[in-house]
Amino acid sequence: MPVPVPHQRSAVLSQQAAVAEHARADAAWAAGAPTQGEPAVRAASAWEQAGRGSAQAASDRGGVSRSSPAETGEGRAPAEPATGLVQYGADCREARPRAATRPFSADHAHHSGHGPHDQGLTLLLIGEDPNSPVPEMWDWSGRRVRLRTARNLTEAERLLTDDVHCILLDLAPPERAEREAAGGDCPGDELDMLRGVLRMAPAQAVLVLTSETDAERAADAVRVGAQDYLFRDELDGAVLSRAVRYAVERKRADLAQRQLTESRMLAQENARLERGLLPTPLLDGSDLRFAACYRPGRSRALLGGDFYDTVRTPDGTVHAMIGDVCGHGPDEAALGVELRIAWRALTFAGLCGDELLSTLQKVLEHERADDEIFATLCTVDISPDGRRAGLCLAGHPAPLLAHAGRTPRLLPYESGGPALGLLPHARWPRRQVELGGSWSLMMYTDGLIEGRVGEGNQRLGQEGMAELVGRQMASGLRGEELLDASVREVRDLNGGELTDDVAVLLLDRR
Repeated sequence: MPVPVPHQRSAVLSQQAAVAEHARADAAWAAGAPTQGEPAVRAASAWEQAGRGSAQAASDRGGVSRSSPAETGEGRAPAEPATGLVQYGADCREARPRAATRPFSADHAHHSGHGPHDQGLTLLLIGEDPNSPVPEMWDWSGRRVRLRTARNLTEAERLLTDDVHCILLDLAPPERAEREAAGGDCPGDELDMLRGVLRMAPAQAVLVLTSETDAERAADAVRVGAQDYLFRDELDGAVLSRAVRYAVERKRADLAQRQLTESRMLAQENARLERGLLPTPLLDGSDLRFAACYRPGRSRALLGGDFYDTVRTPDGTVHAMIGDVCGHGPDEAALGVELRIAWRALTFAGLCGDELLSTLQKVLEHERADDEIFATLCTVDISPDGRRAGLCLAGHPAPLLAHAGRTPRLLPYESGGPALGLLPHARWPRRQVELGGSWSLMMYTDGLIEGRVGEGNQRLGQEGMAELVGRQMASGLRGEELLDASVREVRDLNGGELTDDVAVLLLDRR
């Protein structure tokens, strides 16, 4: 959600006024204006000379660049020469002439290396009279601001492209708005057009233009969402240029702050999902040792669908499972949480094997967002004496069983069934396996075995993973140290971070 930024308003921003005064002083000096205390007649003459000079210069340059819906692909409508006069619509009182303003010096421009600084600025003016004289404007590098004009939101929407950085909305004078509202020509809310602009252009800066007697509505416009407001009677090229640059930078800062806030919220949501996917095991009363490791993949910034759980039921049986929902993102992660919680509830209810997996498939079919979503799963139920286990595989890699002084081996996988969600009436037989007296059982997701070995296309595979884990165990590593070292070596063999998530669960009996 957007983070509100406090606004402090005045008729004209102090920094804008300063720039305007500097520009006027420079223009007056260039035109030979008198210093303070000289006759007013000469000052007026200097204003007129500056205005004519600005008009001639603009005429030589072709005036302010404009475009409108009436333009065709064969050429643009002739640009009107900028005269230095500020006049918007017939209801605006005649503006006094302004001195010509000089381009914003490139020496004083602040470049960020990206965005509008490199491309130049484009301004979209929305007002009833698209042919109103507009003072020349300059961007950070002294380049002339490109101008597009529209009479209403329909025309503005056609002209609104990605290269438009700022929108200047000329609000109707309050007396006209009241007359039109009374006559039923427009909605009663005077700022409805501004709200329409904000909905249409969420990524662009928005300035509103109004009269000095309408300061209250100007402040309301900022509260609604505009970056700033300007008074027609206080407007000239320097003020407008400064206001546009300020509004564009402020909008960029607001968007960056919003993205930062959303990223933090996403990180918090991911943390909550991670706690749901990777819970604390419930092994009170068991002599088995538990360790787990989870590493996110590099191919995305969202949490994946890898999940695991381990619980001990009242009869002393230890149940463990690990699974992987296909795909990445919040929907897949949420589905993984649902499957894990459902597995824990069904396990405590006494279900196991085919009955448990068939029920989990029904949960997946009802909760998944797409019929193509499936999940792989491996479940193990270890007898109270710890010497035997029942194994069920639903399209998942078989666990790795290791004994001290012997090469680790994969448990049988030939009798496994398909992944959950692929076949409506599938069956998942439960296979009995002997564990022995002292053992280590490692369950994992496919991210651990799909990493590459070297520069070629060779994959590590289950056999390579078994050999790697055997070497680590022969060096004396156990528990979390064994898992961390194994995942680290797999990552090194891959030449960097693994593409997919990796979840590994380890149960030891000594």
